[in-house]
Formats: sequence, C-alpha cells, structure tokens
Amino acid sequence: MLLPFRTLPSRQDIAARLSDPAFLSRAGATAFDDSEDPPERPGGPVPAAVLVPIIWHETGPGVLLTLRSARLSAHAGQVAFPGGRIEPGETAEQAALREAAEEVGLDPRLPVIAATLPDHMTGTGYRVTPVVAFLDPPVVFTPDPSEVQTVFELPLALLFDATAPTRRRTEWRGRMRDYWVWPHAEHLVWGATATILVNLSRVLRG
Repeated sequence: MLLPFRTLPSRQDIAARLSDPAFLSRAGATAFDDSEDPPERPGGPVPAAVLVPIIWHETGPGVLLTLRSARLSAHAGQVAFPGGRIEPGETAEQAALREAAEEVGLDPRLPVIAATLPDHMTGTGYRVTPVVAFLDPPVVFTPDPSEVQTVFELPLALLFDATAPTRRRTEWRGRMRDYWVWPHAEHLVWGATATILVNLSRVLRG
C-alpha cells in the first residue's frame, strides 16, 4: 500500500538517514541472488556504478528507472538504473553521472549526491556501487535510443512499504535462484535493480 505523500519523511530527514551509518548498516553488500557467493571473473570483479535518482515532484517523489533497449546485446528489455563501468581514474559518483548523461541526457550538474549504498555483485561479475542523488523538477530527459527505450518512475512511497517487494524463484544455470520483484503496472522490476531498491528501502525505513 502506498503511503500518502505527506506522511513520508522529509527530504532533509531522508538525506540524514542516507548519511547515517546506523541506517546504512541495515543494508549490506548483496550477491546476485542474495544467497551465495557471486561468480569469479578473470582479473576480479568489474567495478561499475549506477545512479539512483530521486525526483522531488510536488505531488510526491519518484525513483527514476529506465527500460533498456531491446536492441542491446546484454540485458535487453530489462529495467535498470542509468549506469555502467567505472573507467580508470573515475570515482563511482563520476561514473554514475557520466553514464546518466550518456543514457538519458541528464545534465551532470543537476543531481545532488546524497549517498552511496553498499556494493551489489551481479551474476555476471560486476561489482556495482549505487549512487543515490536528489533531483528537483523540472528535469528533461533525452534517452539514447540505442541504449534506453523509455524512462519511468517508481513512487518513493512504495519503498516505505515493507510488503511491496516479493520473492520469486526461477531456474538459472541449472540451479533454482531467488530474486526480488517490485510491483509496477507496466514493467517487471527485478534482478539487480530490484535488490538495490530493497537495500534503499531498508535504509530509508530504518
């Protein structure tokens, strides 16, 4: 059940929770199915970062998500945050802002970085650092059609409902895997994106 917008913590309170070690300790480094060690890659995990933008609409804040282009060779048609590999010499914050500019045309001067969440290890061997940032509307997005099919939002209020995400199971590489799913009327929000949202939810709910 969505909490009414006016009952949510204030932006200042949310910023404080995201910078409070006691709140951040409620989230932890997660593997791709939350239950086992992630796969090894030659040379070790690939460092990557994603931007987790919270847009502060007057009618209620939302978390920006993208639907990846169906033409991509990897993770085509899946829901994701803007993001990608951390290039040599970059911080996670710099990489997340650069990727968001490339994928959805977000001006890197606009996001106000609030915090980084614990890393998430994907099933393909990427160690992803989620970078949470605030955005004030109006914000104009110009998605790169070669990477992003569309952008949409998940209401931030949904993250304060502990019963909203559900666990599902599927067979992958000969084993049954558990994964998170967040409810959305049009898109399937699952996998690494859903797990990062679960971590964010745990921090925000305290």
